Amino acid sequence: MSQNKLLIDIGSTYFKVSTPQSIEQHFRDFNKDIHDDLTHKCGDVIKGFNKEDVYICSSANGGLSTLIIGLTESYSLKYAKNIAFNSGINIIETVMYQNIEEYSLPSDLIDVVIIVGGIDSKENIFSTPLFNYLENLKYSNIVYVGSEKEADNLAKNIENLVMLPNIIDDKLHIIEENLKEYLTNLYQADIEGKEDIKSLYDITSNQIYSTPYIVNKTLPLIDANFSVVDPFILIDIGGATTDIHYSKDLVDENIVTENEYDRLVFKKLGVYKSKESLIFAAKNNEFTYELLTHLKVTENIFEESSEKALKVLMQLAIFLVLTKMSHYKQAYVNLKLLSINSIVLTGGITKVLNDDEVADIISFFYKKILNSEHNPTVVMDKNYDIWTLANKG
Repeated sequence: MSQNKLLIDIGSTYFKVSTPQSIEQHFRDFNKDIHDDLTHKCGDVIKGFNKEDVYICSSANGGLSTLIIGLTESYSLKYAKNIAFNSGINIIETVMYQNIEEYSLPSDLIDVVIIVGGIDSKENIFSTPLFNYLENLKYSNIVYVGSEKEADNLAKNIENLVMLPNIIDDKLHIIEENLKEYLTNLYQADIEGKEDIKSLYDITSNQIYSTPYIVNKTLPLIDANFSVVDPFILIDIGGATTDIHYSKDLVDENIVTENEYDRLVFKKLGVYKSKESLIFAAKNNEFTYELLTHLKVTENIFEESSEKALKVLMQLAIFLVLTKMSHYKQAYVNLKLLSINSIVLTGGITKVLNDDEVADIISFFYKKILNSEHNPTVVMDKNYDIWTLANKG
């Protein structure tokens, strides 16, 4: 393979271009598609490389947009919203079916529409107003997770409708797994499927991978460029997602098979595209308000669009992802966080927070959640070097 490679990472807020001589970073112009923005700012650099020497990874499409149509706020909409948020889906609109004719249609293309309502014994729920609304709505996928007795009626009237089991059981409990799996699979397919990502094949003849996949490949090589002491974890906080990468030494149950490292992608913890999901998660964490007090702000900071608000969101993302990986939360893989010697941070966070601000939040986490004075070393990838290491190895 030629050593004269051009490496490009397309993030949700920045894109980075790495040549053998340097790394450039550019804030994305959201009024342009990715291909046009990239070639406008880096066209001269790109022209200097053959397509087979250009390697691109992307995390730009780290979230899907959804519109949810339900019968009640208390059950169908509430349950579907919770499942969507926990699957990393960005909710664009929720529609009460009874008032559906009063809603204006979103102009943007919706990635997935979710229809839900009624327990399985209910029928004759949806009719013409729903079908008229959908005829004028632009969407890519549509899924039904409501009353079983209503399924045939919807299938006859809605093309390409995906049928899944009801998310509401007969005792009005939430059943989330089927819809959660469906939405998660859509998210994974979205990374490489968007038209603006596909257009980048005009630049490269190599496969475009997701950035978390590429970053994970760099971990065995990281100590060549950074003062990292094993065991360590790497947290990548960007605009759409927060990813955490860890070695098998930090888990009791080794679920890693081929790679020495594994990763989790928290699709709801980004600070731009997934901002509302991040705030939703924060408001549902019992320590968030104590953390806000520690940072000398109130929850009003969530309504602001300022440098200070962005810093707080970044700090919240660190706290929330560490909490989810701790024994305080049993729903995720639990890491031996007291054994960690280094915490490496990469992604957009390194442009917003300084070392002291990161160390402050990590210290807060260890004291509040783990009741410990443990103090891992903070390593910041301020020049976005980490994602380039895999191709240099």
